[in-house]
Amino acid sequence: MSTTTTESSQPRKRLFILLLGGATGLVLGLAFLLWWVPSIGLENIHPALPLLFGILLGTVALVIVGGLTLLVLTLLTGRDLFIANWLRKMVVKYLFPAMISIGKLIGIDRDQLQQSFIALNNQLVDAKKLRVPAERTLILLPHCIQMFDCAIKITGDVEKCVHCGKCDISGLLELANRYGIDMAVATGGTLARKLIVDKRPKLIVAVACERDLTSGIRDCYPLPVIGVLNERPHGPCFNTHILLPEVEKALRTYVIPKTV
Repeated sequence: MSTTTTESSQPRKRLFILLLGGATGLVLGLAFLLWWVPSIGLENIHPALPLLFGILLGTVALVIVGGLTLLVLTLLTGRDLFIANWLRKMVVKYLFPAMISIGKLIGIDRDQLQQSFIALNNQLVDAKKLRVPAERTLILLPHCIQMFDCAIKITGDVEKCVHCGKCDISGLLELANRYGIDMAVATGGTLARKLIVDKRPKLIVAVACERDLTSGIRDCYPLPVIGVLNERPHGPCFNTHILLPEVEKALRTYVIPKTV
């Protein structure tokens, strides 16, 4: 269950694009109502007030609709069409969460919405055509990917892993060492943020559940994050798994391997 840019992520992206289209219509409708209803009273105060109020609301609506339009076009063309960083920030930090709230109101499953958010984020990162040196890349993992009853706790130092093969840490560590990339395990958002501050990466390949990836992508902005969903055959936060080929695909696409 990965959210790197693959054909399997297309339904997730279509769901979010549909919500974006509905939100665009909603913004335009609300902007009209907000202008039309008060304009009757504003005209009694001064004849020019309805026009000035309409220009203000029109500008706000144009910025929001413009951001949504650029987002849809970026997703459809695979090219980063955002001209201003502040507009991209508005989309990632504010419009995406608003879409999740709208989806919840109309009864769409939260996990599906978050999967769509992650798939769209991955495509936005992909549109930037990044190639980041291995030494400036970080693989960030949740602690639940290690076996619950493992006596060797690797939080803080994944090199303690004895490569027993009972969990996916061994394979991920071999992959990270092959590329020359730092890999870390975080027990929560606070430790994850500290790791990012300490290591100062330019790209993060993060493995986690929908909730943690969604919040992590928003918290890390403008740092690019490629999200890979973990698999949870035993339930959430317990002995989770990851498809190693999906992580390797992300590294192969965005990372320049470290040369010895």
